[in-house]
Amino acid sequence: MNIKWSGIGVFIIQLATSAFGQSGLNIPTDTRLPRDSVIKNELLTSLNNFLSQIPKQNKENSFVLNSDLLETSVLMDEMKNQETNSALKAENFFKPYLMNLIRINDTNYLVQISYIGINEGRILLRASLTLEGCKKDSRFYFSSPLKQNTIAWKTEKMGNVNLCFKNSFNDTNAKKYFQMVADYDKKLNAPVRPTDFYCADNFYEVLQLVGVDYKSDYNGYAHNTLTATENNYDLEVNGELTVAFTSFDPHDLWHERLHRVLSVDIINRPVDEGTAYLYGGSWGLSWNEILKRFKIYATANPHSDWVALYNESKNFDEKSRFPLNVDFAINALLVQKIEKEKGFSYVIELLSCGKKEPGNENYFNALEKITGIRKGNFNSNVWELIKGN
Repeated sequence: MNIKWSGIGVFIIQLATSAFGQSGLNIPTDTRLPRDSVIKNELLTSLNNFLSQIPKQNKENSFVLNSDLLETSVLMDEMKNQETNSALKAENFFKPYLMNLIRINDTNYLVQISYIGINEGRILLRASLTLEGCKKDSRFYFSSPLKQNTIAWKTEKMGNVNLCFKNSFNDTNAKKYFQMVADYDKKLNAPVRPTDFYCADNFYEVLQLVGVDYKSDYNGYAHNTLTATENNYDLEVNGELTVAFTSFDPHDLWHERLHRVLSVDIINRPVDEGTAYLYGGSWGLSWNEILKRFKIYATANPHSDWVALYNESKNFDEKSRFPLNVDFAINALLVQKIEKEKGFSYVIELLSCGKKEPGNENYFNALEKITGIRKGNFNSNVWELIKGN
């Protein structure tokens, strides 16, 4: 959000204020602060210290109570790195400003903070966030307003999931979704943790629920989800499925569950996509339908150089609206073979061979180590897999 200079002279003056602390929170001149100087000092000191600890691991922030850590972890993740202006390659460009402070009662306040920067006569708003502040002893602790914002919602237990919703939800579709999650997690040997799962109508509502009033990173986002894990407990505020649970894609869900147990920094995307083909299909097609189309392509191209087509990531279904890729389909066949003959732990090893490289050398090295298949015999092995399925 860009705010031009013209017509906002008063706001500019308000921003030209001294920070509370050497390089921390800025307080515009018209912000109404507590009249009690002790409360004011405790609140501002605590808030400044809370902000200074945002770069740490969330559980290390000493101004968040453990009882509030899970939902506040989501909000703290959204507050990380907000000072940086990537376009200008400038660190500490956006400054935190205390834009509003509302007293709820003697010990509780609502706090609104905005990250604002000025460049060439424009005020740039990076994010605006709302926190709850609660006084205990001589300091304030801060939390996401998620619990308060959903205090009137209903809950229902589904296995290890506490499902949170406004009025009702599609029970049949929800069970299908959570069963698929459980099946994927079992295959991935992922830990089964208790989970608070909030059904929001869209991503805008997700942001409002957790305390993100505005964030420039999310301009135009209609559907997305925020998650956190703390103390072996998961939180998901879902803005994709709604209470109908009708829009989940088995392919995308596989990626989501895999990325919870493996870092994207080491995942090989063609293998990742291959496993998603095998376990979740793609573009509404099942794996058997994808395999049928791949075999039609292979039959029509009997002299295919599968190494070259793999490296090219050739689309073998060009007449269709959505692409289907040779490297993904080959990996689905290879993963099927590896899992059957050696177990899923070896699939994880192939998945973890590193990001795609020119020539896919890291992939072929890992494949040879796991299966004995190398570039020299890749063609014959691919043909064998195609004919055997």
